[in-house]
Amino acid sequence: MLVAQNFSSGGTWEKSIGYSRAVRVGPQVFVAGCTAYGPDGATVGVGDMYAQARQVLRNIEQALALAGAELRHVVRTRVYMVEIDRWEEAARAHGEVFGDILPVSTFLGIDRLAVADRIIEIDADAYVTD
Repeated sequence: MLVAQNFSSGGTWEKSIGYSRAVRVGPQVFVAGCTAYGPDGATVGVGDMYAQARQVLRNIEQALALAGAELRHVVRTRVYMVEIDRWEEAARAHGEVFGDILPVSTFLGIDRLAVADRIIEIDADAYVTD
């Protein structure tokens, strides 16, 4: 029987909302939607889609590491953007990270995110084969 392992990044919202930054079930790792927060919790790259996307991907990489996974294990990403017309900026950052990995991916335009100055959120699923 597979047991879910929950991993916290220590973020304040995890406890109050009741979620994990990442959950691992056997070889599968699921990373919750990450936004462009820095180590101090402040928004990185206000107004800059590319800078925010890069920070989000760094945060995903850190979440994967908590669960014993790496970016190379990612099989799916979902990219949520407040300004969908700027998708190419987010795609450039995504391609720099996943250009050789090639997970399936979905880019979606949304109305807004929970924190007003964050304009992109990405979640990821990984499958650890080694």
